[in-house]
Amino acid sequence: MKFSLLDDTDVSQAFATHLRGLRKQEKLSREALAQRSCVPASTIKKFELTGQISLRQLLLLWQSLDSLDRLYLLTQASTDHPSLPTSIEEVLKDEF
Repeated sequence: MKFSLLDDTDVSQAFATHLRGLRKQEKLSREALAQRSCVPASTIKKFELTGQISLRQLLLLWQSLDSLDRLYLLTQASTDHPSLPTSIEEVLKDEF
């Protein structure tokens, strides 16, 4: 298992921040996004504030605001993009 400085909360908050930014960029209210995505506005609010959401609802929101292709590509193996540090030694040596 590789070491990472990120945890599930960091990643879920990053998703929430990204999608909230896209929602605001498109000038959509939570209610308008709820109609577009079939995810309740209360769930969208909770997600934007806490990062907590089901995978299905995350995918519905993502599909409504971004391309699922981009998200899908994250699951495909690739060595083309730089990796995050996997140890404290790499961080200290700046080897990433």
